[in-house]
Amino acid sequence: MLLFFLSSGLFLGWSLGANDAANVFGTAVGTRMMRFTTAAVICSAFVILGAVVGGAGASHTLGKLGVVNALGGAFMVALSAGFTVYTMTRMSLPVSTSQAIVGSIIGWNLFSGSPTDASALIKIVTTWVACPLLAAAFAMLFYSVFIRVSRRFPVHLLWEDMLMRWGLILVGAFGSYSLGANNIANVMGVFVPVAPFKTLTVLGLFTLTGTQQLFLIGGIAISIGIFTYSRRVMETVGGSLMRLTPQMALIVVLSQAAVLYLFSSQQLSGWLTGHGLPAIPLVPVSSSQAVIGAVLGLGILKGGRGVRFRVLGEIAAGWVTTPVIACAITFIALFFLQNVFAIQVMR
Repeated sequence: MLLFFLSSGLFLGWSLGANDAANVFGTAVGTRMMRFTTAAVICSAFVILGAVVGGAGASHTLGKLGVVNALGGAFMVALSAGFTVYTMTRMSLPVSTSQAIVGSIIGWNLFSGSPTDASALIKIVTTWVACPLLAAAFAMLFYSVFIRVSRRFPVHLLWEDMLMRWGLILVGAFGSYSLGANNIANVMGVFVPVAPFKTLTVLGLFTLTGTQQLFLIGGIAISIGIFTYSRRVMETVGGSLMRLTPQMALIVVLSQAAVLYLFSSQQLSGWLTGHGLPAIPLVPVSSSQAVIGAVLGLGILKGGRGVRFRVLGEIAAGWVTTPVIACAITFIALFFLQNVFAIQVMR
């Protein structure tokens, strides 16, 4: 039964891999600087690493929004979010898995009569706005620095092409790690309070806590989604919103990686707190929003020329409707699960 209940989290992980995780390398593939298979292999490996090593931070804030206290409820929350993301993916829209899981948790709160933590919700919604804005600011800063450096230290065209390719690999690996660390909370966060895994020692070399085992399973599901269904969204982000040069693609990936790392690093948050500075909230944010924010930041530097605002409008509409749809689906599905199938969804 445990495997059955976890299957919805695996489906959500697959949906995230198909939609959000691919955005790490979407610009590289869209500009033909990297083959899809190469991007998928690198992205998968570092997503899993990030999920296991650094995935605990962002899950705490998501848990404060609402604690799903039964496996049946966690199953349906993850399934509803996954179904919402899958539907948007079928429409080739890079939606936010973070928004889908938040909408689903609120749907469970409404059904169970549990309170929704207003402060946690405000913190999460604020990051939805801050994420693309920060990515746009990073992109504008990084691109300006890049242009100045490249003008001062010009290199041969062949060397520039090689540097771009290796640069995309390195920042893509960093972005994939940050994505796994940040977004694994969306995939498996609702199962943390109810999963029965115990600490496991592997070959006497290292140990995996119950939460890390859960995140490892979710990371593998994400990687499967990357390989099997991510190409369509890569093409949307990589080329449909705005035509990107290889240099701009590198900046977009780096900006996205920096934003996701900011919102998932417990070490950075602890360092800021230790020096009397305000800590950055550890919240799962959307790689799609970060990528699109970065692309728009570059578009602003170019005076808005080349930005396809119709595509941007369609993407923004998906962001707005995603949590509402996920909330409604979760509420209705929990009713059927409890009253038709007699499965306990809350304690």
